[in-house]
Amino acid sequence: MFTGIIKSLGTISKIEKIDSLLKLQVVVSNDIFDTTNIGDSVSVNGVCLTATKKYKNTLFFDVVDETLKKTNLGLFELSEKINLETPLKISDGLDGHIVQGHIDVLGVIINNELIDNNWLLEIKIDKKWMKYCVLKGSIAVDGISLTIAKIKDDYDDKHGSISISIIPHTLENTNLKFKNKNDTVNIETDFFAKYIEKLLPKKEENE
Repeated sequence: MFTGIIKSLGTISKIEKIDSLLKLQVVVSNDIFDTTNIGDSVSVNGVCLTATKKYKNTLFFDVVDETLKKTNLGLFELSEKINLETPLKISDGLDGHIVQGHIDVLGVIINNELIDNNWLLEIKIDKKWMKYCVLKGSIAVDGISLTIAKIKDDYDDKHGSISISIIPHTLENTNLKFKNKNDTVNIETDFFAKYIEKLLPKKEENE
């Protein structure tokens, strides 16, 4: 479990595809390297991965085919900056929100720019997942805990969109400053929204 508070940026140093398996090497900061053991989970752009090896400030990860299909990890390029977070400990405070590291859907950036002195991030999302997007509610974008400022349910026939105001600290300390229009981002919608829906009785189709 994570909080969506990015600890630092990592750098992709090697990408190797072996059959349906993607092997990643990521250069990380000293604090993440020192506190991550082999077998530990790490949030990589919001995706929960297991560290399989560590050596000289580099963590090694294996990404299976199912994860590649649901996330943007298969689009990584050498030297790309990625968001990293180590798991939440019981002694830690919950500064962001509950993030599981299980991606629901890929979003596509519509806008990522300064507008009227505010940095605005706008993302289009498959309509299927818009019901879990709540005004002023939380959402994880490439693992970053953010608050939804505006919702448009009908961006086009297949998508809705969300708008998020990004504070300078978040922009400076995450990969958002490197993202451009039409880039993809990993979206994990609100944990509680999905949990509550699961508990509610299903409506009969004929009602």
